[in-house]
Amino acid sequence: MANQRLELTWIGKGEDPAVEPRILLHDPSKDYGDPNTENMLIHGDNLLALKALEQEYAGRIKCIYIDPPYNTGEALENYDDNLEHSTWLRLMYERLRILRNLLSDDGFFCCQIDDSEGHYLKIMLDEIFGRDGYYQTTIYVRVRYPEKTLKQDMAFHKEIEQVHIYRKSNRAKPILDKVDSGYEKFKFKIETLSAPVKILELGGKRVEVYKKGDYTITEEMGSEYGLKEIWASGTILDGNSSGRFFRDYLTGRYVEDGYGVIYKVYGIGDDRYDYRFFTGPNKEGATKGKYYQGVPLDKLESGEMTREVPINGFIDLASYFGNCRQEGGAEFRGGKKPEILIKTLLSHFTKEGDWVLDSFLGSGTTAAVAHKMNRRYIGIELGNHCYTLCVSRLTRVIDGDKTGISEDVNWHGGGGYKFYELAPTLIVKDKYGNPVFSEQYSPEMLVAAVAKINGYHYAPDSETFWKQGFCQDNSFIYVTTQYLTGEVLDGIAAEVGAFENLLICAPAFDTGLNKRYENITVRKIPQSVLDKCQYGVDNYNLNIIDPPVLDEEEWEDD
Repeated sequence: MANQRLELTWIGKGEDPAVEPRILLHDPSKDYGDPNTENMLIHGDNLLALKALEQEYAGRIKCIYIDPPYNTGEALENYDDNLEHSTWLRLMYERLRILRNLLSDDGFFCCQIDDSEGHYLKIMLDEIFGRDGYYQTTIYVRVRYPEKTLKQDMAFHKEIEQVHIYRKSNRAKPILDKVDSGYEKFKFKIETLSAPVKILELGGKRVEVYKKGDYTITEEMGSEYGLKEIWASGTILDGNSSGRFFRDYLTGRYVEDGYGVIYKVYGIGDDRYDYRFFTGPNKEGATKGKYYQGVPLDKLESGEMTREVPINGFIDLASYFGNCRQEGGAEFRGGKKPEILIKTLLSHFTKEGDWVLDSFLGSGTTAAVAHKMNRRYIGIELGNHCYTLCVSRLTRVIDGDKTGISEDVNWHGGGGYKFYELAPTLIVKDKYGNPVFSEQYSPEMLVAAVAKINGYHYAPDSETFWKQGFCQDNSFIYVTTQYLTGEVLDGIAAEVGAFENLLICAPAFDTGLNKRYENITVRKIPQSVLDKCQYGVDNYNLNIIDPPVLDEEEWEDD
């Protein structure tokens, strides 16, 4: 019983495939714009593509937005959305686990979905990311007006969709909008009338305790010298130093100190005072308290008085969804997301230069918005519209596209992207059914692929031929298609440093070479990589090719 946990289950859970970590093949003929760009557009199965990215980009992506097929059971022109429930959950789970690995510790994950699978997806995300109630949340998006319908025979109107928001750790902090704010809330004044009834040390801080009647709290005109009253409850208890101090040291102290006391805590806060006042519960049965904060010093010094406002949990974008079909010059009927939605998310969760990833790129909206907002991005799309829509849309963005958010962000063009295809599977069967390396692999591709499958970063050293890749702990890999003799191994061993380790992969070698040196391991290929992963699978897709086509009338502007 002690090892049990609450989780969603489905047929086949735990039987996840060992996905082949393929290399990416750069296709310069499809690049556009700045040749030094880091932006990537990848064509191929998105599970294979995510696995291909995992080694290099793990922990680097600041914001991930995905808009997977909703599994609605509707007949779609380009997405086969009618997947058996367990299959949809299994295929999503495989992708979500890699996406979490790619997310940075200060990054945010956003997944848009409707109520067909939204609640199951939420439970799955809780399992993968954890249930941190402060930032694991849902934004509700109105995507169509009440008077618009998908089908005349629908009993319930699909008006709202969900964007599940998750983070990997408490280092992830959203960028909140700011509004002008004066001193009007800094209107309280606290005076002590006598000596404290006791002096404590809590959390390494001096704390003076005043009983009821030995202090006054008055309300007057707000000023730079005033104090703001804040309830020490809810997210405040985890959100700042004062809240955490109340949570850790003052909660429940009314048992010892009585009701209605006030605590003067020294060495806390960011205002002009070297102390902060806290109150405990005022009467029997109450449990909450307050603290009183002065105007922050940075506000006083800058003269800028603003306050942050929470991210709205409901966004009405029905008009934008109804008129986004031609955004970017990429007509994508039904399922296309307006640029303003992605801009809203990226504004809260990224800054210029941050990495953004979308592994269900569709018509290219996420990449287009990230480009216009000067974010770096990776977009993955399986369908043929990766060529017909994504490439052409991003090209227009670079040329100065004027649709979508272009006016809002003052976009005039520039930048570039590079285009990649997934390499074919490394291992195939020969005419006798034996596993062999694919003939589609050049020697350079073969080295890169074997290095990646063994967990090494492919990076040939220009001076040392056997340093073709590296990993942690000063370890290197050398892959050769030639027979490895003892003489060649001895020559290499003479160059390997005392604190270096080397893995050599060769098709055949002299007997005993794999035990000759303690810091050199020799393995036979392809045999040594056969059990590393699943080869020969080119399609782990969710039967995704394009988004749903809805009634023509639904998206017409009134």
